[in-house]
Amino acid sequence: MSKIALVDDDRNILTSVSMTLEAEGFEVETYNDGQAALDAFNRRMPDMAVLDIKMPRMDGMDLLQRLRTKTSMPVIFLTSKDDEIDELLGLRMGADDYVKKPFSQRLLVERIRALLRRQEALSGDAIAPTEEQKVMVRGHLTMDPLRHSVKWKGDDVSLTVTEFLLLQALAQRPGFVKSRDQLMDVAYDDQVYVDDRTIDSHIKRLRKKMRAVDDDFSAIERLYGIGYRYNEE
Repeated sequence: MSKIALVDDDRNILTSVSMTLEAEGFEVETYNDGQAALDAFNRRMPDMAVLDIKMPRMDGMDLLQRLRTKTSMPVIFLTSKDDEIDELLGLRMGADDYVKKPFSQRLLVERIRALLRRQEALSGDAIAPTEEQKVMVRGHLTMDPLRHSVKWKGDDVSLTVTEFLLLQALAQRPGFVKSRDQLMDVAYDDQVYVDDRTIDSHIKRLRKKMRAVDDDFSAIERLYGIGYRYNEE
């Protein structure tokens, strides 16, 4: 049973999310500020943490910075901000993913499961990687699924789990078109409903992050009314 730490100053979120996670078989501990969570983590580290960014005493950014000096456990940020600055900063500091408020609790559960699977694969050194876990090179792109690492022309690119899965799905078969429905199946559990605009939004963010390291990035092509494809450069 994986132990999940939920850190948020909103008691409604602590109550509802902890009930959902416990129903899914997780052990959950809740904290309403970063300092209380850090004190508890110093005694016993959880398997994963879900952190709000804005909290009293110690915010999520501060807590993440302290955690990364001693552990590489998966961390998901909960954020209600429209601005991407905190999200990008959090990813660069070592967060693994973020989920925007208000959020689908089913989506949060699937993001948690995906990160725990990745962590399990990373610790299972004796197990040979599957095809999906092997390092993939497509032109200027290098992806290492076990380390959740992405490089473009040798430069690191910080992606969320969803963005990573979408890029991986497109790059696996260069030149082949993936419909939005196919991309939804890749990125989300079939119990989670998302519309076309959600996929478009993820692809937009993905392109923006790739262009941050290369202004000329154009490997992901949108075919209006059809879907997306990766063109190997």
